[in-house]
Amino acid sequence: MKKVLALTITMVVLTACGGGSKTTEDIIASQDLQAIKAKRTELVATQQQLSSELSQLDAAILKLDDNMKIPLVSTVTVHDTLFKHFIDIQGSVDTKNLITIMPEFSGTLSQVYVKEGQKVGKGQLLAKIDDGGLSQQLAQLEIQAALAKTTYERQERLWEQNIGSEIQYLQAKSAYEAQDQAIGNMKKQLAKTQVTAPFAGTIDEIITEKGNVVAPGQSQLMRIVNLNDMYIESDVPERYIAAIRPGTEVKVEFPVLGTSLETQVRQVGDFINKANRTFRIEVGVPNPEGYIKPNLTAKLRINDYSSEKALLIPQDVISEDANGQQYVYVLSEKADGQTGTVAQTFIKTGRSQGDFIEVLDGLKDGDEVLQEGARFAKDGQKVRIKNQ
Repeated sequence: MKKVLALTITMVVLTACGGGSKTTEDIIASQDLQAIKAKRTELVATQQQLSSELSQLDAAILKLDDNMKIPLVSTVTVHDTLFKHFIDIQGSVDTKNLITIMPEFSGTLSQVYVKEGQKVGKGQLLAKIDDGGLSQQLAQLEIQAALAKTTYERQERLWEQNIGSEIQYLQAKSAYEAQDQAIGNMKKQLAKTQVTAPFAGTIDEIITEKGNVVAPGQSQLMRIVNLNDMYIESDVPERYIAAIRPGTEVKVEFPVLGTSLETQVRQVGDFINKANRTFRIEVGVPNPEGYIKPNLTAKLRINDYSSEKALLIPQDVISEDANGQQYVYVLSEKADGQTGTVAQTFIKTGRSQGDFIEVLDGLKDGDEVLQEGARFAKDGQKVRIKNQ
């Protein structure tokens, strides 16, 4: 009715403006300032008169039209949707391929073959420790072993021909085996003078420079790291132990870097810590570009619950009665697309995420739930819907 009235008034205004011997366009075209001002004064007076009459008409309509007394509300339609719930946990990045290399032999660090930042392969020679004369001792042992071998082989041939005594044969054999074992032990000792890479990676820091004396278990030579196999280890409260499994979806955020990635839980601990009632999980962190570093702070968002057909509603539409039961108002008996009747409906809710919560019972797909105006609605009340 308002729209019809406004249209009628507009026509009246146009008629008033267009009446008389001269139109507004004619007066403007005349370039007569006094006439233009007079026309404007006339139009303003007409506008004020129409505004006053409109206010009176609106007041009369509000008093007589029952529809104008119906509260105006908005609704949200509930649909089946995919719902994923996440728990937030803090963690830090680590790698199993990060070690500080220490010597296995005492002596002077005679050579360092790598530089900081250099990439190395597994088994590559990194440094050498002075062997303190072991090489010369090995050479002497090898000479003695060669003689012992010759003696043993000759005694063996004689023994096969039943020449000589068995004790001579056994003594020759024992002497040769002892020399051979001594050579093996000496080579193992010499191998400890050569420092090799335990895995492929990058030399992060050279700690001990060439010329320093080093000792096993005391001196740190260098640090090597491989950033390809990164992971995050974190403690999770025991109440989530049934929901988290290897393969569970995880969103990882790095606040310092301003980046995030999606990955999975790759290992779940079988032990619950009695001190804090948590269990450990390990989350793989792909790092193809190498910008993720060990000890970097991370935020884990672990998907502990998913539903393919969840009914979600805004949390602010839910009310509680005196018994603590949750309820919403559902639009029913929709009359003409503009008005309808609301019904109080009790619901059972589940997990929430952000501003929305899952409804487990009480609603169905396609229900229209009151949103704006829900706090003031009453069961069976007639309402006008502004978003329809």
